[in-house]
Amino acid sequence: MREDLTTPAVEEAERFTAHNYHPLPVVVAEAAGAWVTDVDGRRYLDCLAGYSALNFGHRHPDLVAAAREQLDRVTLTSRAFLHDQFGPFCRELAQLCRTDLTLPMNTGAEAVETAVKVSRKWGYLKKGVPDGRATIVVAEGNFHGRTTTIVSFSTDPEARADFGPYTPGFRVVPYGDLAALEAAVDETTVAVLLEPIQGEAGVLVPPPGYLPAVRALCTRENVLFVADEVQSGLGRTGDTFACDHEGVVPDLYVLGKALGGGVVPVSAVVGRADVLGVLKPGEHGSTFGGNPMACAVGRAVVRLLTTGEYQARARELGAVMRTRLDAMVGSGLTAVRGRGLWAGIDIDPALLTGRRACERLAERGVLAKDTHGSTLRLAPPLVITADEVELAMNALEGVLKDA
Repeated sequence: MREDLTTPAVEEAERFTAHNYHPLPVVVAEAAGAWVTDVDGRRYLDCLAGYSALNFGHRHPDLVAAAREQLDRVTLTSRAFLHDQFGPFCRELAQLCRTDLTLPMNTGAEAVETAVKVSRKWGYLKKGVPDGRATIVVAEGNFHGRTTTIVSFSTDPEARADFGPYTPGFRVVPYGDLAALEAAVDETTVAVLLEPIQGEAGVLVPPPGYLPAVRALCTRENVLFVADEVQSGLGRTGDTFACDHEGVVPDLYVLGKALGGGVVPVSAVVGRADVLGVLKPGEHGSTFGGNPMACAVGRAVVRLLTTGEYQARARELGAVMRTRLDAMVGSGLTAVRGRGLWAGIDIDPALLTGRRACERLAERGVLAKDTHGSTLRLAPPLVITADEVELAMNALEGVLKDA
């Protein structure tokens, strides 16, 4: 009889970890491509991909090779000095974004904080907003991270409750509501900060024409359009950025997750020189931001994206996934949303909760993650095959039929 290694590993984690997550009882020991293997040798198809941090799958050979090569050279210098990967990474990422400058950070939340600070400073120095009065407009249902400033403008009670006092200076409007956004913008507004597709909220896609209208409004009112593409960017939606689907170029991109290739945490704010140029030495920084390992892996990620292969895979395989999901509406699913290889699906709450659905999917060898009750997010790695997409859809169909 095979020894059970999962149970003691789960118990140890429960005993010695602060409970800020409620993970499924799956203890991963190895991974490659779209598959992970647990401590007991069970294999699972990963349809979460680290919330899009693993767009290129687990241990992509090009990304692992870049990390290994850099490990043998230099891993950290701090920003007190330059290193030979820094300039090329900043240039190549700015070129991918079709803009001027890159400001490297580590995590998505750190990049959002950076964009907030830059937007405020730009507002005071360039727009002439009176000191201390800058406002930023955000959307209901947003998820931009978990720092105290960011949760100050969250509308999710779990993320926000009991962490006050909250940072002022943010106005919250309904997502996708252009009239409400327009009404919230005034002479103190320095930025509109939006996810082009809201991931944590359930992969909510805004109405057609919304993003171009936001871009036009920001241009007209001399307000920065800041696009948080931490989850939606870098190939996930079938284009390099979710904004690309409607021909929109924001003033600042906020990037993370997939930028580190699933190897190291890498994030960045990328944008116009007249905006990022408001920062002077000493005003903002990060010891690990733009470190040699991060830049080496980030450059390899950019190289993968410049071929267009992964964006095409997301479009083509996303269409396969969407066709199967749409066929399940009325047979266990009440709604399907998404773009590319990214979907939010609502399970009929009379059948089972999202958590229970994920548990049953794991029993069938597929990993996914629930959010907000009976909603599931599906975001398999872009290296997944058509047969593997069908396998995941068959598993979901089986869970719904057996509910």
